[in-house]
Amino acid sequence: MAEFLRMHGYAGYVWSAYAVFVVVLLADALAPLLARRQTLAALRGRLRREAARGARTGNPS
Repeated sequence: MAEFLRMHGYAGYVWSAYAVFVVVLLADALAPLLARRQTLAALRGRLRREAARGARTGNPS
């Protein structure tokens, strides 16, 4: 098992490549979730502003 983990002297390269892969995979999985959250927050703000503007002008739409 120790020989497998040493990767015949290339362990630093191999394990760092795996680490970079995992980080990129996580970032790729989380990016759409964060973008969705930001989009929903922007839409909520826009709806609030439009509702406030409609209340000021007496227009309910």
